[in-house]
Amino acid sequence: MYAWPAPELPVLPGQGASPRVYDSAAGDLVTTAPGPVARLYVCGITPYDATHMGHAATYVAFDLLQRVWRDAGHRVHYVQNVTDVDDPLLERAARDGEDWTELAVRETTLFREDMTALRVLPPDHYIGVVEAIDRIVPLVVDLKEKGAAYDVDGDIYFSVASDPRFGAVSGLSPDDMLKLSAERGGDPERPGKKNPLDPLLWRAARDGEPSWPSPLGPGRPGWHIECVAIAVDHLGMAFDVQGGGSDLVFPHHEMGASHAQVATGEAPYAKAYVHAGMVGLDGEKMSKSRGNLVFVSALRRAGVEPMAMRLALLAHHYRSDWEWTDDVLTAAQDRLDRWRAAVSRPDGPPADALLAALRERLADDLDAPGALAAMDAWAATQSTGGGTDAGAPGVASRAVDALLGVAL
Repeated sequence: MYAWPAPELPVLPGQGASPRVYDSAAGDLVTTAPGPVARLYVCGITPYDATHMGHAATYVAFDLLQRVWRDAGHRVHYVQNVTDVDDPLLERAARDGEDWTELAVRETTLFREDMTALRVLPPDHYIGVVEAIDRIVPLVVDLKEKGAAYDVDGDIYFSVASDPRFGAVSGLSPDDMLKLSAERGGDPERPGKKNPLDPLLWRAARDGEPSWPSPLGPGRPGWHIECVAIAVDHLGMAFDVQGGGSDLVFPHHEMGASHAQVATGEAPYAKAYVHAGMVGLDGEKMSKSRGNLVFVSALRRAGVEPMAMRLALLAHHYRSDWEWTDDVLTAAQDRLDRWRAAVSRPDGPPADALLAALRERLADDLDAPGALAAMDAWAATQSTGGGTDAGAPGVASRAVDALLGVAL
């Protein structure tokens, strides 16, 4: 599966620092310490509807991480999946009388267009579950041979008891895990399971559902094992950051870590687990199941500039939960107009301090609001004729482009 075209990154003078980020597993800020290559995995979409602003906030957050790493001198090896076969996708296709593969292709194409418009750096490997079946099946077979997986009426489940580290990613109590499991795709009430939390690895074929032949019998993968197979295959163990929305901490990232650690006999799966906050609308989390969505593509069709959308997202710290409103977008468009006016002038105050401030803020847990404030201050001084440096507007424009992804 192909990703989307990469925007050109301007070259900046000097070099930034490797960022500190909040590791959900550690419950604290940690300094990322990648080698020459920073390894990043971010969980992708289930393509049964268009990209909403909650999705966009997550992918812009990890786009910032990529940009800061690159500015610090690291190459980035970035992998993202597409859950192009799963219950929500099949249910939507059945509801609308559409072939599920056509639905997945159409919505994945739209997602690519949205990411291109928002100038999000693409993954090096963009992989659908359907094309990763041959990687997933051997992993499930191996877990079963290790005694870490078992059969329930033809379905294969993972035993969380097989991983002594289970629970270390989320730090949740068993009661909280049970509640979230029921809410987020698990089946804790199913009879025959050794532990109510045990997740599905391989779903035996059902009438009317897609399936693939395997030594486990015909079927299709469970949710968590797909990301593990793709991540381990392309990044190996102990990659630098596992990313996604905060709703993936449990069960998805918790279960994925256990799958990988038991299968490989190595730990950790990821050095840090970094999560973006939730975007709300009308007092509730923006989600497909609730239908309270603001779509990137709909705003684009309405003539909203993608850079204004990106600034609206960057105005909120990536870990915060916040509410999308018309005022948020209006403020972002006003900011974009001010910045463009500032860099269009022939000279201005020196931009060296601005570049340093942008780097400092972004290295501190991707503090995009702080970085925006630094550019606001430079633009305000520029608007009053506070400088005579002919190169400053160009430096400011390139810095905002390279580090914040905002093309002026």
